[in-house]
Amino acid sequence: MDRKIEQKKFKPKTIALYTVSALFILFVMYNFIFGDSSKKLNVDKERITISTVQKGPFQEFTPITGTVQPIETFQLDVSDGGKVQKKYVEEGAFLNVGDPIILLDNAQLRLSIIYNEANVFQQINNLRSTRLSFQQSKLSLQASLLQIERDIHSQKRLYETNKKMFEKGLISEIEYLNSKDDYDYLVNHKALTMETYKQDSLMRSQQVEQLEKSVTTLEGNLLITKQQLENLTVKAPISGQLTALNAEIGESIAPGENVGQIDKVDSFKVRANIDEHWIARVSPGQYGEFTFNNRNYRMVVKTVFPQVTGGTFQVDMLFVDIVPEGIRRGQTVHIKLELGELSEAVFVDRGGFYQTTGGQWIFVVDPSGEFAERRNIRLGRQNTQSFEVLEGLKPGEQVVTSSYDNYVEVEKLVLK
Repeated sequence: MDRKIEQKKFKPKTIALYTVSALFILFVMYNFIFGDSSKKLNVDKERITISTVQKGPFQEFTPITGTVQPIETFQLDVSDGGKVQKKYVEEGAFLNVGDPIILLDNAQLRLSIIYNEANVFQQINNLRSTRLSFQQSKLSLQASLLQIERDIHSQKRLYETNKKMFEKGLISEIEYLNSKDDYDYLVNHKALTMETYKQDSLMRSQQVEQLEKSVTTLEGNLLITKQQLENLTVKAPISGQLTALNAEIGESIAPGENVGQIDKVDSFKVRANIDEHWIARVSPGQYGEFTFNNRNYRMVVKTVFPQVTGGTFQVDMLFVDIVPEGIRRGQTVHIKLELGELSEAVFVDRGGFYQTTGGQWIFVVDPSGEFAERRNIRLGRQNTQSFEVLEGLKPGEQVVTSSYDNYVEVEKLVLK
């Protein structure tokens, strides 16, 4: 006998359970496929700094620290040593060119002057004696030549007369030949005397010239020695302030030793240290600016010293137009050194984000203001306030510029 099979019916609770389970599975699958899987972090807006990307005039500069120095400093080095005999002024005095500072005494130098003077006088006397002897010899030879010329004239007449008489047979041949030999002898004697006169004149001229050179040399040495004696009085080479004086009465000063310095105080310069990173970007003619007594002053790079010491190199900068009133030597000034021309650029404020990202990425705030997403960027020039943006950001966008120390692995910041 057939039995009727009854169909099973689902209870409402079972249907509801299945439905919820199906919806949950669909929700999980949807979030897995289409949902945001990035790493997020909730942050409080009050604990971060949000800046707006801007476009406008931009200039690259770097802050440097300099020290005010006199524009010219002259070191007082003594050329010849001695014992300090007198001090005319004290440290801190204002001096004019040529004002005496200290007087040194050097007994050996004084003896050297006496010795050189004696040598000069001796050589001058030798020169005078040689010139006198030369003149006497010259006169003697001239007298001899004059006598020889007279003898030749007389002997020539005798020779010519004897020649005629010999030809007529009035005198013997031996008498004629003797007169001829006497005449030839006088002629040759004259030639020899003339050669002797020339050689004697040449030799004595050379001797006089050598003595004159010797006198000139000795006089030059004497002049130098006297100049050394004058240098024992140390004088101010420039007008300025004696900012250092290292000499006491009775103290012995060695040749070449420094006894102080004079600063030209009517004008100043600034010597600044700059990080070696900028050494290829700094050259003479670049400008800088600093504030003193609530007023801005311009400076220009005059000299760049290429030697790098301790990671920095030095430059000398001069004031443009005017020197700040009241500025003093040794004062520290903070200068903004311009590294390029003013130009139009997109830029973003400096902040702690750069230390973490190196300027390669930044969190950009969504227009809704509810979150900020990580975006790759490229930065260019910089100054103390901002970075130039080359790629990745547009003017008007907002970015998080505070520190990213806790956001290195985060891709989205949820702002609350």
